[in-house]
Amino acid sequence: MKVLLELRPALDGHSGIPQETRLLFRGLAGMEGIDVVGLIQSSNLAVDAGLPVRDGAVVATTTEEERIDRLSRVVVSLQQGPPSNRIEGVRKRLLRLFGPAAAVLGSLFGRKVPLGGFDPAHFKDFLWRSMFAKSLPGEDFEAVTARSFRVLRWPWSVLHAIGVVTAQLGRALYARLDTAGIDVMVVETPFPGRVASPTRMIVRYHDAIPLLMPHTIKDRGYHRASHYQALLRNMRDGAWFACVSEATRQDLLSVMPQLAARTVTIPNMVSHHFYAEASPPARVPEVIWSRKNRRAAHGGGAPIAEGDFANRPFPYLLMVCTIEPRKNHLTLLDAWELLRTQGFEDLNLVFVGSLGWDHKAIIDRCTPWLQRGGLHLLEDVPSADLRLLYRHARATVCPSFGEGFDFPGIEAMRCGGVVAASDIAVHRGVFGEACEYFSPYSSTGLADAVRKLIEPGGQVRRDALVEEGARVSAQYLPERILPQWGTFLRIVAAA
Repeated sequence: MKVLLELRPALDGHSGIPQETRLLFRGLAGMEGIDVVGLIQSSNLAVDAGLPVRDGAVVATTTEEERIDRLSRVVVSLQQGPPSNRIEGVRKRLLRLFGPAAAVLGSLFGRKVPLGGFDPAHFKDFLWRSMFAKSLPGEDFEAVTARSFRVLRWPWSVLHAIGVVTAQLGRALYARLDTAGIDVMVVETPFPGRVASPTRMIVRYHDAIPLLMPHTIKDRGYHRASHYQALLRNMRDGAWFACVSEATRQDLLSVMPQLAARTVTIPNMVSHHFYAEASPPARVPEVIWSRKNRRAAHGGGAPIAEGDFANRPFPYLLMVCTIEPRKNHLTLLDAWELLRTQGFEDLNLVFVGSLGWDHKAIIDRCTPWLQRGGLHLLEDVPSADLRLLYRHARATVCPSFGEGFDFPGIEAMRCGGVVAASDIAVHRGVFGEACEYFSPYSSTGLADAVRKLIEPGGQVRRDALVEEGARVSAQYLPERILPQWGTFLRIVAAA
């Protein structure tokens, strides 16, 4: 069975969907009976076409020099910097906008968008470091860089935009890809494109937040519309859906109940980077100091407190996620301040994550503490350091108002940490009884839940949660999840 897997997210960050994409590609690459092919595409850039493909096979070009030239242009186009001059800038903008529009228009008349070929033989370093190294061990280098790859020229975001615009004219239009020779195409989130028969599409569905909680996302109107229109097109085209949690599956069915027979729940996989290790807690202050987001921590020029990295006991609460309103940093901040007045005056709070949309109010609220000390904002924390933080935190807190899966709680459990989480359906389904729950709308309730875990008499409860967390988190190891993918792919291919 030949499976085409969308790799666009792998060009982005460390965790979440990018990490899951890398793990799935590696897992399928080692699965008997499956030939996985990676689809290279940019979110925002028009990339070069790659090698010509006919009937699912790369067509030999005239010379080896021409092949290398075409492939190296793909690499460069995926990492475009500012245009060298105004004419070049205009050319790139026109290509980015009119190329996808012409592809969509051509699909109305039966034309298919060609997928170029990409031979990895001379470009393994690029593939590894740009797509896979952030999540996979070096031992996987050959396993993933020796696979076949295809190139979709047109930007994912522009294809979405065309769907939104044409929907306003009466019918959302999407390009049909030339997927000859592909049995199943696996895409991430609702996909702004169509496959050619007999290829089947599987949508890796992460959450229905753009539809059910649109007030919590950026560019609300546009992103709600782009999600819905692509989802509707995928559904009408007969796509199957692999949801990351049962709560997410139920959310999807609440929107489109007709999908019941074409949906399954296959949870995300936890990375091999996260496991319980006997690491020294004395290293925690070093990680805190070295990984600080200094632009935010300076708060307009104020010095960082030297006591932040002194060699002393460092009790702390940990929260790992993008800084954005839906993640609910402010309720945790209120609860932490309350705990500091109730006998835990030495308790620190550590936020790990990049600055997301609408983060200003959160950073403004954090700034006095960032200047004074006690609150620490970190970014670009590698997995080994994150494993240390999970292990030694008094608790990892997951206070989000809404999620599709929520990796940090499972990662913390794998590392032997203790978790407190908001009492939402996704957390109940994914974490089970392996954490302490609280209402995401109550800072006092959050403080009470954390207090049960960090007070002197809370060790029995902590030990029980660590034991249950090890059992629950083991369900998300690749060796437990990949067989579910194998079964589902066979069902879809035979449908």
